[in-house]
Amino acid sequence: MENITSVNPNPLVQYLNKPASQFTKADIIKYIEGNKIEMINFRYVGGDDRLKTLNFVINSMEHLDDILTAGERVDGSSLFSHIEAGSSDLYVLPRYKTAFLNPFSEVPSIDILCSYYNKDGEPLESSPEYILRKVQHVFKDVTGYEY
Repeated sequence: MENITSVNPNPLVQYLNKPASQFTKADIIKYIEGNKIEMINFRYVGGDDRLKTLNFVINSMEHLDDILTAGERVDGSSLFSHIEAGSSDLYVLPRYKTAFLNPFSEVPSIDILCSYYNKDGEPLESSPEYILRKVQHVFKDVTGYEY
């Protein structure tokens, strides 16, 4: 019987021979090194419901490891109208399971969806992704179903 990962359309799943839900930071780095990926893009949704992007040219494995571990600081007051400038330090951290090879980029690139965290390392409760996660939990608690 053919391995299910070999027919998955995500090249990372095929290369790593594991489902995306099991991706780790080491897996992402392994794929980047083995496939001559030159750029990594962090993608996240702002308060205007538009997809934002932070692009990183991969200059060194140390820098890649740093951004995959600690994410990147963003200005929350420019992303969300309810966040004041004095307390606007937010971080976007990659969710490894969302990594995919960007098929439209001229430069070989990996895109990863990110989640927002505050300066204390806690999820930003007002972020769209976190609100959806809370709704999923309530839905499951009330109905017993998952979506």
